[in-house]
Amino acid sequence: MVKLSVIVPFFNVQTYAPDTLRSLRANARADFEFILVDDCSSDGTPELLRHEKNGGLATARNTGLDAARGEYLTFLDGDDWLAPGYFSQLLAFIEGLGVDFVRADHVQCSGRARSVHRVPHGRRGVVLDPRDAILPADRSTSVDYAYAWAGMYHRRLLDDGLLHFQHGLRTAEDRPWIWRLHREARTFAVAGLLGVFYRRGVASSLTQIGDVRQLDFIHAFDRVIEETARDADADRLLPKAVRTYCAIISHQLGTIERFEPAVARTLRSMSAAAMKRMPQDILKDALNSMDYERAARLRRVRRRAAVSEVSA
Repeated sequence: MVKLSVIVPFFNVQTYAPDTLRSLRANARADFEFILVDDCSSDGTPELLRHEKNGGLATARNTGLDAARGEYLTFLDGDDWLAPGYFSQLLAFIEGLGVDFVRADHVQCSGRARSVHRVPHGRRGVVLDPRDAILPADRSTSVDYAYAWAGMYHRRLLDDGLLHFQHGLRTAEDRPWIWRLHREARTFAVAGLLGVFYRRGVASSLTQIGDVRQLDFIHAFDRVIEETARDADADRLLPKAVRTYCAIISHQLGTIERFEPAVARTLRSMSAAAMKRMPQDILKDALNSMDYERAARLRRVRRRAAVSEVSA
């Protein structure tokens, strides 16, 4: 029986793939399977489970999920790497507690610099209610730590339809996914294990590319708002979803110079339209709770859109 399935998408990471593969070998066990998905690379990345057309990280992960046989599942990106024996440690942790999923800390790597990033939840090594970890609205919580590879997941989540990603999303694909997990899974825990090394600043990463694919974060957060609005606890949870959405929009607007001019214009118009779709009373409270600079950036975009509508 396969105990753990590890899903590893690759896309134009020929430079880094050897480190990733070496670290997988240092984590191998007879009851582990590694599912390697090449999302139509053009740089010589070896052919694995190959897509004939690039579909993005969400689609590549879904391909791996569909092939997975393990009792537990996890992810690794094709340009990141692991400490030896990490997966066995994390597996022992999740099996020991019997929870639906666990979240784990990680190390971010930018050149030679290293920094530890921790799950924004203080209680570790105990069984927790995932819904309780969504709030409070005005603080960073577990849903803001959206990295799919920073954890491990029981197969029952896959069987319940909770582990697949929204097909076609090119960025922010983890956001609707992590919100759904926290709303619908029954139990989770936080592990104080450091074993994933996340490589920042990779040229092929969409976070480094200022084109229209970056704007998929709008579609991702629209999904978060839409699904959370249908939740029985929508009154409690929506303020967090709206505030986070606004913070991400403001961040993108604050770095708008990295986008091509046409994409920058589209970002402004899509951002204004997104705010118009949000529950307006919750949006007002969210803007009032944010710092001046971020809130002012959002209000300017709303005003410009309103003036354009009047002029039209």
